[in-house]
Amino acid sequence: MPTRDEIAFFGAGPARIPTGIAEAGGRDFVNYLNSGVSLAEISHRSPTATKVLTDAKSALTKLLEVPDNYEILFFHGGGSGQFSAVAYNMVAVWVENRRIQAHKDFNGDSEKIWNRVRNEVLNHLQCDYLVTGSWSLKASQEAANLLEPVTPEGAKGHVNIVTDARGSNGGKFGVIPAEYRWSLTSPKANAGCGAAYVFYCDNETVDGVEFPGFPKSLETQAGDEERLVVADMSSNFLSRKIDVSKYAAIFAGAQKNVGITDTTLVIVRKDILTTQPPPSFLHSVGIWSAPSILSWPIIAKNDSLYNTMPIFSISIAGAVMQSLLDTHGASGLAGQEALSNAKAEMIYRILDQNPEVYQVVPSRAVRSRMNICLRVVDEATEKEFLEGAESRKLLGLKGHRSVGGIRVSNYNAITMANIRKLAEYFIDFARRKQ
Repeated sequence: MPTRDEIAFFGAGPARIPTGIAEAGGRDFVNYLNSGVSLAEISHRSPTATKVLTDAKSALTKLLEVPDNYEILFFHGGGSGQFSAVAYNMVAVWVENRRIQAHKDFNGDSEKIWNRVRNEVLNHLQCDYLVTGSWSLKASQEAANLLEPVTPEGAKGHVNIVTDARGSNGGKFGVIPAEYRWSLTSPKANAGCGAAYVFYCDNETVDGVEFPGFPKSLETQAGDEERLVVADMSSNFLSRKIDVSKYAAIFAGAQKNVGITDTTLVIVRKDILTTQPPPSFLHSVGIWSAPSILSWPIIAKNDSLYNTMPIFSISIAGAVMQSLLDTHGASGLAGQEALSNAKAEMIYRILDQNPEVYQVVPSRAVRSRMNICLRVVDEATEKEFLEGAESRKLLGLKGHRSVGGIRVSNYNAITMANIRKLAEYFIDFARRKQ
Protein backbone atom coordinates (compact mmCIF):
# COMPACT_ATOMS: atom_id res chain seq x y z
CA MET A 1 0.00 0.00 0.00
CA PRO A 2 1.55 3.34 -1.04
CA THR A 3 1.92 6.20 1.42
CA ARG A 4 0.71 9.73 0.75
CA ASP A 5 4.30 10.81 0.23
CA GLU A 6 4.70 8.29 -2.57
CA ILE A 7 1.64 9.49 -4.48
CA ALA A 8 1.54 12.71 -6.48
CA PHE A 9 -2.15 13.49 -6.94
CA PHE A 10 -3.19 16.15 -9.48
CA GLY A 11 -6.98 15.76 -9.33
CA ALA A 12 -9.06 18.79 -10.29
CA GLY A 13 -11.44 18.58 -7.34
CA PRO A 14 -11.85 17.18 -4.82
CA ALA A 15 -8.18 17.99 -4.75
CA ARG A 16 -5.10 17.34 -2.65
CA ILE A 17 -5.08 18.43 0.99
CA PRO A 18 -1.75 19.09 2.70
CA THR A 19 -0.80 15.85 4.47
CA GLY A 20 -0.32 17.43 7.87
CA ILE A 21 -3.80 18.95 7.70
CA ALA A 22 -5.31 15.67 6.51
CA GLU A 23 -3.70 13.82 9.42
CA ALA A 24 -4.81 16.39 11.99
CA GLY A 25 -8.28 16.36 10.45
CA GLY A 26 -8.39 12.58 10.81
CA ARG A 27 -7.67 12.86 14.51
CA ASP A 28 -10.29 15.59 14.92
CA PHE A 29 -12.83 13.50 13.05
CA VAL A 30 -12.40 10.67 15.55
CA ASN A 31 -11.70 12.51 18.81
CA TYR A 32 -11.59 16.30 18.73
CA LEU A 33 -9.09 17.66 21.26
CA ASN A 34 -9.41 14.44 23.30
CA SER A 35 -13.03 15.30 24.05
CA GLY A 36 -14.28 11.86 23.06
CA VAL A 37 -16.46 13.51 20.40
CA SER A 38 -15.84 13.94 16.67
CA LEU A 39 -15.65 17.45 15.27
CA ALA A 40 -18.24 16.20 12.78
CA GLU A 41 -20.60 15.44 15.67
CA ILE A 42 -20.56 18.66 17.68
CA SER A 43 -23.42 21.12 17.59
CA HIS A 44 -23.05 23.82 14.96
CA ARG A 45 -24.25 26.28 17.61
CA SER A 46 -21.67 25.30 20.22
CA PRO A 47 -18.79 27.55 21.35
CA THR A 48 -16.42 25.15 19.58
CA ALA A 49 -18.23 25.63 16.27
CA THR A 50 -18.28 29.40 16.75
CA LYS A 51 -14.51 29.37 17.25
CA VAL A 52 -14.00 27.28 14.08
CA LEU A 53 -15.98 29.83 12.07
CA THR A 54 -14.28 32.82 13.69
CA ASP A 55 -10.79 31.41 13.12
CA ALA A 56 -11.53 30.62 9.47
CA LYS A 57 -12.88 34.12 8.85
CA SER A 58 -9.90 35.67 10.57
CA ALA A 59 -7.40 33.73 8.50
CA LEU A 60 -9.17 34.57 5.25
CA THR A 61 -9.40 38.25 6.19
CA LYS A 62 -5.65 38.36 6.74
CA LEU A 63 -4.78 36.45 3.55
CA LEU A 64 -6.90 38.57 1.22
CA GLU A 65 -6.79 41.76 3.28
CA VAL A 66 -10.59 41.76 3.18
CA PRO A 67 -11.86 45.32 3.83
CA ASP A 68 -14.12 46.02 6.81
CA ASN A 69 -17.10 46.70 4.55
CA TYR A 70 -17.22 43.07 3.40
CA GLU A 71 -18.78 40.03 5.00
CA ILE A 72 -17.43 36.46 4.81
CA LEU A 73 -20.11 33.77 4.57
CA PHE A 74 -20.13 29.98 4.41
CA PHE A 75 -22.64 28.01 2.34
CA HIS A 76 -23.55 24.53 1.19
CA GLY A 77 -24.11 23.85 -2.51
CA GLY A 78 -20.72 24.48 -4.08
CA GLY A 79 -20.05 26.96 -6.84
CA SER A 80 -23.07 25.68 -8.77
CA GLY A 81 -25.32 26.69 -5.89
CA GLN A 82 -23.88 30.18 -6.08
CA PHE A 83 -24.74 30.39 -9.79
CA SER A 84 -28.34 30.57 -8.59
CA ALA A 85 -27.53 32.68 -5.53
CA VAL A 86 -25.81 35.34 -7.64
CA ALA A 87 -28.83 35.78 -9.90
CA TYR A 88 -31.31 35.85 -7.03
CA ASN A 89 -29.38 38.23 -4.78
CA MET A 90 -27.93 40.60 -7.36
CA VAL A 91 -31.18 41.02 -9.29
CA ALA A 92 -32.89 41.85 -5.97
CA VAL A 93 -30.29 44.59 -5.41
CA TRP A 94 -31.02 45.99 -8.86
CA VAL A 95 -34.77 45.96 -8.23
CA GLU A 96 -34.30 47.80 -4.93
CA ASN A 97 -32.11 50.44 -6.56
CA ARG A 98 -34.76 50.93 -9.25
CA ARG A 99 -37.47 51.15 -6.56
CA ILE A 100 -35.49 53.76 -4.63
CA GLN A 101 -35.01 55.85 -7.78
CA ALA A 102 -38.70 55.61 -8.67
CA HIS A 103 -39.64 56.57 -5.11
CA LYS A 104 -37.59 59.76 -5.51
CA ASP A 105 -38.99 60.54 -8.95
CA PHE A 106 -42.63 59.95 -8.00
CA ASN A 107 -42.53 61.30 -4.46
CA GLY A 108 -43.64 58.01 -2.97
CA ASP A 109 -46.62 57.37 -5.30
CA SER A 110 -46.82 53.59 -4.90
CA GLU A 111 -48.78 52.91 -8.10
CA LYS A 112 -46.37 54.87 -10.28
CA ILE A 113 -43.39 53.28 -8.54
CA TRP A 114 -44.74 49.79 -9.19
CA ASN A 115 -45.59 50.52 -12.82
CA ARG A 116 -42.17 51.88 -13.58
CA VAL A 117 -40.20 49.10 -11.84
CA ARG A 118 -42.41 46.41 -13.37
CA ASN A 119 -41.77 47.89 -16.82
CA GLU A 120 -38.03 48.06 -16.10
CA VAL A 121 -37.97 44.42 -15.00
CA LEU A 122 -39.71 43.31 -18.18
CA ASN A 123 -37.86 45.52 -20.65
CA HIS A 124 -34.59 46.75 -19.17
CA LEU A 125 -33.25 44.14 -16.72
CA GLN A 126 -29.87 42.89 -17.96
CA CYS A 127 -27.27 40.62 -16.37
CA ASP A 128 -23.88 40.63 -18.08
CA TYR A 129 -21.95 37.35 -18.41
CA LEU A 130 -18.47 36.77 -19.79
CA VAL A 131 -18.54 33.23 -21.16
CA THR A 132 -14.95 32.00 -21.35
CA GLY A 133 -15.38 28.34 -20.42
CA SER A 134 -17.67 25.58 -19.27
CA TRP A 135 -18.41 27.01 -15.82
CA SER A 136 -19.22 30.58 -16.85
CA LEU A 137 -21.44 29.08 -19.57
CA LYS A 138 -23.34 27.08 -16.95
CA ALA A 139 -23.62 30.16 -14.74
CA SER A 140 -25.14 32.17 -17.60
CA GLN A 141 -27.58 29.38 -18.41
CA GLU A 142 -28.69 29.19 -14.78
CA ALA A 143 -29.38 32.94 -14.70
CA ALA A 144 -31.30 32.77 -17.98
CA ASN A 145 -33.37 29.89 -16.65
CA LEU A 146 -34.24 31.69 -13.41
CA LEU A 147 -35.20 34.90 -15.23
CA GLU A 148 -37.13 33.26 -18.05
CA PRO A 149 -40.53 33.75 -16.33
CA VAL A 150 -40.15 37.54 -16.61
CA THR A 151 -38.95 37.48 -20.21
CA PRO A 152 -41.64 38.85 -22.55
CA GLU A 153 -42.58 36.56 -25.42
CA GLY A 154 -40.24 37.08 -28.35
CA ALA A 155 -37.72 39.10 -26.29
CA LYS A 156 -34.04 38.20 -26.23
CA GLY A 157 -33.99 37.52 -22.50
CA HIS A 158 -32.34 39.15 -19.53
CA VAL A 159 -28.84 37.66 -19.85
CA ASN A 160 -26.43 39.59 -22.02
CA ILE A 161 -23.51 37.46 -23.21
CA VAL A 162 -20.73 40.05 -23.16
CA THR A 163 -18.39 37.68 -24.94
CA ASP A 164 -18.50 34.01 -25.90
CA ALA A 165 -14.94 32.81 -26.34
CA ARG A 166 -16.01 29.98 -28.62
CA GLY A 167 -16.81 32.51 -31.33
CA SER A 168 -13.13 33.47 -31.53
CA ASN A 169 -11.71 29.96 -31.34
CA GLY A 170 -13.41 27.70 -33.83
CA GLY A 171 -16.31 26.84 -31.57
CA LYS A 172 -14.12 25.78 -28.63
CA PHE A 173 -13.06 27.44 -25.43
CA GLY A 174 -9.39 28.31 -25.00
CA VAL A 175 -9.11 32.08 -25.45
CA ILE A 176 -10.38 35.28 -23.85
CA PRO A 177 -11.41 37.67 -26.64
CA ALA A 178 -9.85 41.14 -26.57
CA GLU A 179 -11.78 43.51 -24.34
CA TYR A 180 -12.52 45.95 -27.18
CA ARG A 181 -14.72 43.22 -28.66
CA TRP A 182 -16.84 42.79 -25.54
CA SER A 183 -20.44 44.02 -25.52
CA LEU A 184 -20.79 45.17 -21.93
CA THR A 185 -24.01 46.88 -20.98
CA SER A 186 -23.27 50.55 -20.51
CA PRO A 187 -24.09 51.86 -17.02
CA LYS A 188 -26.34 54.40 -18.77
CA ALA A 189 -28.04 51.89 -21.08
CA ASN A 190 -31.53 50.44 -20.74
CA ALA A 191 -33.17 53.77 -19.93
CA GLY A 192 -30.47 54.44 -17.37
CA CYS A 193 -30.88 51.10 -15.64
CA GLY A 194 -27.50 49.66 -16.68
CA ALA A 195 -26.73 46.02 -15.90
CA ALA A 196 -27.68 44.40 -12.62
CA TYR A 197 -24.18 42.89 -12.39
CA VAL A 198 -21.29 41.52 -14.42
CA PHE A 199 -20.26 37.90 -13.87
CA TYR A 200 -17.07 36.12 -14.86
CA CYS A 201 -15.18 32.99 -13.89
CA ASP A 202 -11.60 33.90 -12.99
CA ASN A 203 -10.23 30.44 -13.78
CA GLU A 204 -11.99 27.88 -15.96
CA THR A 205 -11.14 24.49 -14.46
CA VAL A 206 -12.30 22.39 -17.42
CA ASP A 207 -10.76 24.46 -20.19
CA GLY A 208 -7.53 25.70 -18.60
CA VAL A 209 -8.25 29.40 -19.13
CA GLU A 210 -7.44 32.05 -16.50
CA PHE A 211 -7.84 35.81 -16.53
CA PRO A 212 -4.36 37.34 -16.09
CA GLY A 213 -5.86 39.96 -13.79
CA PHE A 214 -8.93 42.10 -13.18
CA PRO A 215 -10.35 43.11 -16.60
CA LYS A 216 -9.73 46.79 -17.32
CA SER A 217 -13.15 47.14 -18.93
CA LEU A 218 -14.80 46.37 -15.60
CA GLU A 219 -13.09 49.22 -13.79
CA THR A 220 -15.50 52.00 -12.85
CA GLN A 221 -15.02 54.94 -15.19
CA ALA A 222 -15.17 58.54 -14.02
CA GLY A 223 -18.72 59.87 -14.18
CA ASP A 224 -20.31 56.41 -14.55
CA GLU A 225 -22.21 54.33 -12.07
CA GLU A 226 -20.05 51.48 -10.81
CA ARG A 227 -20.34 48.04 -12.30
CA LEU A 228 -21.18 45.43 -9.68
CA VAL A 229 -18.72 42.65 -10.49
CA VAL A 230 -19.18 39.09 -9.27
CA ALA A 231 -16.45 36.49 -9.76
CA ASP A 232 -16.32 32.73 -9.44
CA MET A 233 -12.82 32.04 -8.10
CA SER A 234 -13.37 28.42 -7.12
CA SER A 235 -10.26 27.00 -8.75
CA ASN A 236 -7.70 29.78 -8.27
CA PHE A 237 -8.84 31.07 -4.88
CA LEU A 238 -5.91 32.05 -2.63
CA SER A 239 -3.36 31.32 -5.36
CA ARG A 240 -2.56 35.01 -5.93
CA LYS A 241 -3.19 38.45 -4.51
CA ILE A 242 -6.40 40.18 -5.53
CA ASP A 243 -8.02 43.51 -4.73
CA VAL A 244 -11.25 42.48 -3.01
CA SER A 245 -12.57 46.04 -3.17
CA LYS A 246 -13.06 45.74 -6.94
CA TYR A 247 -15.83 43.17 -6.44
CA ALA A 248 -19.39 43.22 -5.22
CA ALA A 249 -19.02 39.52 -4.42
CA ILE A 250 -16.55 36.67 -4.80
CA PHE A 251 -17.30 33.00 -4.26
CA ALA A 252 -15.29 29.80 -4.23
CA GLY A 253 -15.97 26.16 -3.61
CA ALA A 254 -13.49 24.93 -1.02
CA GLN A 255 -12.65 21.58 -2.60
CA LYS A 256 -9.87 22.81 -4.86
CA ASN A 257 -7.56 25.23 -3.06
CA VAL A 258 -9.08 25.53 0.40
CA GLY A 259 -10.14 22.15 1.70
CA ILE A 260 -12.80 19.52 1.17
CA THR A 261 -16.28 19.43 -0.33
CA ASP A 262 -19.49 20.81 1.18
CA THR A 263 -18.14 24.25 1.97
CA THR A 264 -18.48 27.31 -0.24
CA LEU A 265 -17.00 30.65 0.73
CA VAL A 266 -18.63 33.94 -0.25
CA ILE A 267 -17.10 37.37 0.26
CA VAL A 268 -19.77 40.03 -0.28
CA ARG A 269 -19.90 43.76 0.19
CA LYS A 270 -22.10 44.69 3.13
CA ASP A 271 -24.19 47.23 1.22
CA ILE A 272 -25.25 44.40 -1.12
CA LEU A 273 -26.71 42.66 1.92
CA THR A 274 -28.74 45.69 2.96
CA THR A 275 -29.92 46.90 -0.46
CA GLN A 276 -32.85 44.50 -0.64
CA PRO A 277 -36.50 45.28 -1.47
CA PRO A 278 -39.42 44.05 0.61
CA PRO A 279 -40.14 40.50 -0.58
CA SER A 280 -43.75 41.43 -1.35
CA PHE A 281 -42.60 44.18 -3.74
CA LEU A 282 -40.01 41.93 -5.36
CA HIS A 283 -42.62 39.24 -5.97
CA SER A 284 -45.18 41.73 -7.24
CA VAL A 285 -42.90 42.84 -10.08
CA GLY A 286 -42.29 39.23 -11.09
CA ILE A 287 -39.00 38.40 -9.37
CA TRP A 288 -38.84 35.69 -6.74
CA SER A 289 -36.64 36.17 -3.72
CA ALA A 290 -33.80 33.74 -3.10
CA PRO A 291 -34.56 30.52 -1.23
CA SER A 292 -33.46 31.08 2.36
CA ILE A 293 -30.53 28.67 1.98
CA LEU A 294 -29.17 30.80 -0.92
CA SER A 295 -30.00 34.23 0.49
CA TRP A 296 -26.84 36.17 1.27
CA PRO A 297 -28.64 38.52 3.70
CA ILE A 298 -30.27 35.65 5.61
CA ILE A 299 -27.03 33.69 5.89
CA ALA A 300 -25.19 36.86 7.01
CA LYS A 301 -27.86 37.67 9.61
CA ASN A 302 -27.42 34.18 11.04
CA ASP A 303 -23.61 34.25 11.05
CA SER A 304 -23.54 31.41 8.46
CA LEU A 305 -25.50 29.22 10.88
CA TYR A 306 -28.99 29.47 9.38
CA ASN A 307 -28.97 25.67 9.17
CA THR A 308 -26.58 22.89 10.17
CA MET A 309 -23.26 23.86 8.64
CA PRO A 310 -20.44 21.31 8.07
CA ILE A 311 -18.19 22.47 10.89
CA PHE A 312 -15.63 19.76 10.17
CA SER A 313 -15.29 20.91 6.55
CA ILE A 314 -14.98 24.55 7.63
CA SER A 315 -12.28 23.57 10.14
CA ILE A 316 -10.25 22.00 7.33
CA ALA A 317 -10.62 25.19 5.28
CA GLY A 318 -9.54 27.26 8.26
CA ALA A 319 -6.51 25.03 8.81
CA VAL A 320 -5.51 25.35 5.14
CA MET A 321 -5.76 29.13 5.32
CA GLN A 322 -3.81 29.31 8.56
CA SER A 323 -1.15 27.10 7.00
CA LEU A 324 -0.77 29.60 4.14
CA LEU A 325 -0.28 32.38 6.68
CA ASP A 326 2.28 30.34 8.60
CA THR A 327 4.15 29.30 5.45
CA HIS A 328 4.42 32.66 3.74
CA GLY A 329 4.52 34.99 6.72
CA ALA A 330 4.74 38.65 5.87
CA SER A 331 4.69 38.01 2.11
CA GLY A 332 1.22 36.50 2.40
CA LEU A 333 -0.36 35.52 -0.88
CA ALA A 334 2.47 37.13 -2.83
CA GLY A 335 4.59 34.21 -1.67
CA GLN A 336 1.99 31.67 -2.74
CA GLU A 337 1.55 33.45 -6.06
CA ALA A 338 5.29 33.22 -6.79
CA LEU A 339 5.27 29.52 -5.95
CA SER A 340 2.18 28.83 -8.08
CA ASN A 341 3.73 30.68 -11.01
CA ALA A 342 7.02 28.79 -10.70
CA LYS A 343 5.30 25.40 -10.66
CA ALA A 344 3.15 26.22 -13.69
CA GLU A 345 6.09 27.67 -15.63
CA MET A 346 8.11 24.50 -15.11
CA ILE A 347 5.41 22.35 -16.72
CA TYR A 348 4.55 24.75 -19.54
CA ARG A 349 8.22 25.11 -20.46
CA ILE A 350 8.56 21.36 -20.99
CA LEU A 351 5.33 21.17 -22.97
CA ASP A 352 6.41 24.01 -25.25
CA GLN A 353 9.78 22.34 -25.81
CA ASN A 354 8.07 19.20 -27.10
CA PRO A 355 5.33 20.37 -29.50
CA GLU A 356 5.48 17.12 -31.53
CA VAL A 357 4.14 15.26 -28.51
CA TYR A 358 2.25 17.82 -26.39
CA GLN A 359 -0.22 20.47 -27.51
CA VAL A 360 -1.31 22.96 -24.87
CA VAL A 361 -5.03 23.64 -25.37
CA PRO A 362 -5.55 27.30 -24.39
CA SER A 363 -3.91 30.36 -25.91
CA ARG A 364 -0.57 31.27 -24.33
CA ALA A 365 -1.87 34.64 -23.09
CA VAL A 366 -4.59 33.07 -20.93
CA ARG A 367 -3.03 29.79 -19.81
CA SER A 368 -4.21 28.80 -16.38
CA ARG A 369 -1.64 28.41 -13.62
CA MET A 370 -4.04 26.09 -11.81
CA ASN A 371 -5.33 23.73 -14.52
CA ILE A 372 -2.85 22.92 -17.26
CA CYS A 373 -4.84 21.37 -20.13
CA LEU A 374 -3.14 19.59 -23.02
CA ARG A 375 -3.46 16.87 -25.63
CA VAL A 376 -0.93 14.12 -26.31
CA VAL A 377 -0.74 13.25 -30.05
CA ASP A 378 -3.89 11.09 -30.17
CA GLU A 379 -6.25 9.16 -27.89
CA ALA A 380 -4.19 5.97 -27.97
CA THR A 381 -1.06 7.85 -26.95
CA GLU A 382 -2.96 9.71 -24.24
CA LYS A 383 -4.09 6.38 -22.82
CA GLU A 384 -0.49 5.20 -22.86
CA PHE A 385 0.59 8.43 -21.18
CA LEU A 386 -1.95 8.03 -18.38
CA GLU A 387 -1.03 4.38 -17.80
CA GLY A 388 2.65 5.30 -17.62
CA ALA A 389 1.90 8.13 -15.21
CA GLU A 390 -0.06 5.81 -12.94
CA SER A 391 2.84 3.35 -12.89
CA ARG A 392 4.96 6.19 -11.53
CA LYS A 393 2.27 7.03 -8.95
CA LEU A 394 1.30 10.25 -10.76
CA LEU A 395 -2.48 10.25 -10.42
CA GLY A 396 -5.49 12.43 -11.31
CA LEU A 397 -4.22 13.55 -14.73
CA LYS A 398 -7.17 12.61 -16.93
CA GLY A 399 -8.95 15.59 -18.47
CA HIS A 400 -12.56 16.48 -17.77
CA ARG A 401 -15.02 14.01 -19.25
CA SER A 402 -16.52 16.72 -21.49
CA VAL A 403 -13.27 17.57 -23.28
CA GLY A 404 -10.86 14.68 -22.70
CA GLY A 405 -7.11 15.10 -22.90
CA ILE A 406 -4.75 15.59 -19.98
CA ARG A 407 -5.19 18.04 -17.13
CA VAL A 408 -2.59 18.87 -14.49
CA SER A 409 -4.24 20.60 -11.55
CA ASN A 410 -1.56 22.69 -9.90
CA TYR A 411 -3.37 23.76 -6.75
CA ASN A 412 -1.67 25.20 -3.68
CA ALA A 413 -1.28 21.81 -1.98
CA ILE A 414 0.74 20.43 -4.91
CA THR A 415 4.37 20.55 -3.82
CA MET A 416 7.28 21.57 -5.99
CA ALA A 417 8.71 18.09 -5.42
CA ASN A 418 5.63 16.53 -7.02
CA ILE A 419 5.77 18.99 -9.91
CA ARG A 420 9.39 17.95 -10.51
CA LYS A 421 8.35 14.28 -10.57
CA LEU A 422 5.71 15.08 -13.16
CA ALA A 423 8.15 17.20 -15.17
CA GLU A 424 10.58 14.30 -15.32
CA TYR A 425 7.84 12.02 -16.64
CA PHE A 426 6.81 14.56 -19.30
CA ILE A 427 10.45 14.69 -20.47
CA ASP A 428 10.92 10.90 -20.45
CA PHE A 429 7.67 10.24 -22.30
CA ALA A 430 8.47 12.85 -24.95
CA ARG A 431 11.91 11.28 -25.56
CA ARG A 432 10.34 7.90 -26.14
CA LYS A 433 7.86 9.31 -28.64
CA GLN A 434 10.26 11.39 -30.72
